[in-house]
Amino acid sequence: MTTGRAIRCAVTLVLLPAAIGMHSASAQDASRQRIIVRPDSARFTPVLNGTTRVVDYRGRRAVNLVPSPETAGKDEDMLAVLEGHQFKDGTIDIDVAGAPRPGMPPDSRGFIGIAFRTGERGEWSEVFYLRPTNGRSDDQLRRNHSVQYVSHPDFTWSRLRRETPGLYESYVDLEPAVWTAMRVVVAGTTARLYINGAKQPCLVVTDLKHGDAPGRIALWAHVETDAYFGAITISAP
Repeated sequence: MTTGRAIRCAVTLVLLPAAIGMHSASAQDASRQRIIVRPDSARFTPVLNGTTRVVDYRGRRAVNLVPSPETAGKDEDMLAVLEGHQFKDGTIDIDVAGAPRPGMPPDSRGFIGIAFRTGERGEWSEVFYLRPTNGRSDDQLRRNHSVQYVSHPDFTWSRLRRETPGLYESYVDLEPAVWTAMRVVVAGTTARLYINGAKQPCLVVTDLKHGDAPGRIALWAHVETDAYFGAITISAP
């Protein structure tokens, strides 16, 4: 399979008034333009095909997204929808780390990423995700598939690659199981993905498939992935 993602991601977004509400344990600056949701205070409802737990991973607190037992052997995604935050335009920053779980098939990639403008129950979402094991492959074609945009439920990676080869994925340097910074900047129907503080995006999507309607933010990973997520920073434009 080739749905992978594992690394640190950041997303830029515009917040609606309702999005400003946050848990008392979260931090927000005086201008109310920046929200930080830390692993210890984050709440997720629903969590599809998995569960969340807070752990220490590589020197920092993290949300570990763990697959449900019934997903064993299945090609399924996990989605943990963040409570209390509506997102339209702006920036989302998050560090992620992902790698294939022990015993997974050799074509596992460690798929991990961030979903935005997601339905209340995860019915639909826009997603940027990473395939960490592709980033330093000796196979150039695999390297070209390091980062991916998908729009669930209709625009899967396989459909996008078949109908528009190369348009919704690209190369960026990645390593499995290593903290990687993701930034997603969203404005209207355009989203840009930046990795590890780069000044230029590694992937630009100008036709987000769900248009510009607001939605929730969610952690995303494939069930074959050992997936960790740091604090989520949400910034208004």
